[in-house]
Amino acid sequence: MRIDRLQEDAIHLLKQLIETPSLSRQEDQTAQLILDFLRRADINALRFKNNIYARSRHWQADRPTLLLNSHHDTVKAARGWQRDAFTATLEGDQLFGLGSNDAGASLVGLLSAFRYFYDKELPVNLIFAASAEEEISGPNGIAALLPELGPIDAALVGEPTEMEMAIAEKGLMVIDGEAIGQSGHAARDEGVNALYLALEDIQKIKDYTFEEVSPLLGPTRATVTQITGGSQHNVVPDRCQFVIDVRTNERYPNQRAFEILDGLTQSQLKARSYRLNSSSIAADHPLVLSGKKLAKTTFGSPTLSDQALMPFPSLKMGIGDSARSHTADEFIYLSEIKAGIEDYIQLLDGLKWP
Repeated sequence: MRIDRLQEDAIHLLKQLIETPSLSRQEDQTAQLILDFLRRADINALRFKNNIYARSRHWQADRPTLLLNSHHDTVKAARGWQRDAFTATLEGDQLFGLGSNDAGASLVGLLSAFRYFYDKELPVNLIFAASAEEEISGPNGIAALLPELGPIDAALVGEPTEMEMAIAEKGLMVIDGEAIGQSGHAARDEGVNALYLALEDIQKIKDYTFEEVSPLLGPTRATVTQITGGSQHNVVPDRCQFVIDVRTNERYPNQRAFEILDGLTQSQLKARSYRLNSSSIAADHPLVLSGKKLAKTTFGSPTLSDQALMPFPSLKMGIGDSARSHTADEFIYLSEIKAGIEDYIQLLDGLKWP
């Protein structure tokens, strides 16, 4: 199929996706939109919950399988939009709309590459998957879909990286902390102030440095981002809750990072989950080598994606700029979409799988 036709179709589909609200857990309409698009293109697409997937036509069981994945859910529109977030507004080369950059452009770009190779021979089998609930790392997104797809050897994950190659990304762990004191009257010297206990622990967290630094991802960081406590001005509070956002490099599995922080503090800590660990792909993996032939650079990404839920090597590479994600008046350049589709096609065409 001609690349210019693929580019036109991709932009048209992206406009439709922008104008179809798809907040996390509410992606049923965009799921149907993508399913209908693929079936009109004579591709045997399937639906599992709000995830859409399809396999390349000439499937061979003895070949490795490469997953092409991006997501079609969005965050809520940030404050400050000067345009309608759910209207695809074209101004020159810029297409404005919620989800245009994160990650609609990468989604339609990977879908275009899948269509291009659907009937062609490659050294790998291809699966295209448009997944749900990525923005909340939800249970009904890629985590639910992977068992339906069968064995996968590697993935190309579409997130805005300006089409450079993120060969590692930081993990995420959220920890709830609670300092426990003893209530008393604020006018008398009694009680144990839980706010002060929490502040002592927060200072320890602020001052702590994780020793092992990653060449690609830098240090592991723990940041206290929320704090609540106290009921009224004249009562010494006996409870204070706070939240810690932990971004781990590959040197610290989430559980190890938790154990370190738990040992530092007197507050009661509880991790919401350990499952979103740091992920990476070898610098000599066929996907990375193919990208290097296109003069693509490699880097470590501080932001989380569905890679964290993939138990196989994955490369994050996508259309757009991460700095535009989750911002008011989010946009993508049409020229970025067109160039990104060509890059995806060249990347897959240049694959040399051992």
